Amino acid sequence: MSDAHLIEPNRRDFLYVATGMAAVVGAGSVAWPFIDQMRPDASTLALASIEVDVASLEPGMSLTAKWRGKPVFVRNRTPEEIESSKKVALDELKDPLARNANLPADAKATDIDRSAGEGKENWLVMVGVCTHLGCIPLGQQGEYGGWFCPCHGSVYDTSGRIRKGPAPENMAVPVFQFISDTKIRIG
Repeated sequence: MSDAHLIEPNRRDFLYVATGMAAVVGAGSVAWPFIDQMRPDASTLALASIEVDVASLEPGMSLTAKWRGKPVFVRNRTPEEIESSKKVALDELKDPLARNANLPADAKATDIDRSAGEGKENWLVMVGVCTHLGCIPLGQQGEYGGWFCPCHGSVYDTSGRIRKGPAPENMAVPVFQFISDTKIRIG
């Protein structure tokens, strides 16, 4: 390129660039409060994971913990509850998937895949929200001895699997792990 084709920037070019940059900064400063308000608040972040002490739960007892603003049912199931749940054929279930965040998404809704796993199959940990409209089911009720949602009649068995009613899915099992024999970390 020859020197004849080079155009020196002048004051007008500087003003165009400066005005454009001021517009970008102004738009960013106006948009930032809207973007910032979409982040979770501190109380939600504080509940990203919780520890639940289950030392006092005898077989047949439950407790409800609050995690991410939702109830989580923790149940120490009786041997009878486990056996009745194991006897259910998968083709009898409305939802054949385990819905267990600790397992692959295509895991089947067997009793063991809904529980805490081998050696801890008596422990059931699940988000206590009906999958129909988000109501809170009542524990140890309904014809299967599990949970019953009185709002629209959804009935869950002792593994939290939907058996009757309008709910489309089994209650969700969150990510959890036993950090000791008596403590569970959820989240």
